[in-house]
Amino acid sequence: MPTAPTELLLIRHGETDHNRQGRFQGQVDVPLNATGLAQAERLAQRLRHEPLDVLVSSDLSRARGTAEPLRALRGGFDLATDAAWREQAFGVLEGLVVAEARLSHPEAFAAWWAHTPDSAPPGGESPAAFHARVVAALEALAHAHAGARVAVFTHGGVLDMVWRTVHGLPLAGPRECVIPNTGINRLRWVDGRLELVQWADAAHLD
Repeated sequence: MPTAPTELLLIRHGETDHNRQGRFQGQVDVPLNATGLAQAERLAQRLRHEPLDVLVSSDLSRARGTAEPLRALRGGFDLATDAAWREQAFGVLEGLVVAEARLSHPEAFAAWWAHTPDSAPPGGESPAAFHARVVAALEALAHAHAGARVAVFTHGGVLDMVWRTVHGLPLAGPRECVIPNTGINRLRWVDGRLELVQWADAAHLD
């Protein structure tokens, strides 16, 4: 028997200093900067009347900080945190800008630059393992909240994996989509299939 579709709003966290500086952020727990906090407030106002049943966030503070203004504004919501929605782990590259990464870890940087699916930097996560984690998180969320409308606060790399999944794109290639901070991406999970409704809606930042 078909299950009720799950409506998903997948939202990238607000800006951090690492974003602004072009650093590998990964799973370093970097908070929102002043711009990111303002973006989160504007996002909350944008979604204040949006029909929602569940709020879920990556457990990293930049995602939780993006969700918190909406949770506070709406009231009556718990914010469930789940490490499955974290950014890709970049291991030894985390916290570095590109020039630093190229010099200090040339092999790991070269594999990242080449988009090698099965290569992970020391202490990090390969694109293939990351993609599998994201797909498993989507499936678990859709099954746990069948028929509901769920807002998920997550990361740019996660959203890149979602875009690739929807469009059947390989992991061995550069990102092909825009993923603005606090952009709203609407998708639908229907009978084990992910459908794209709207991507990168950031009208609240205009």
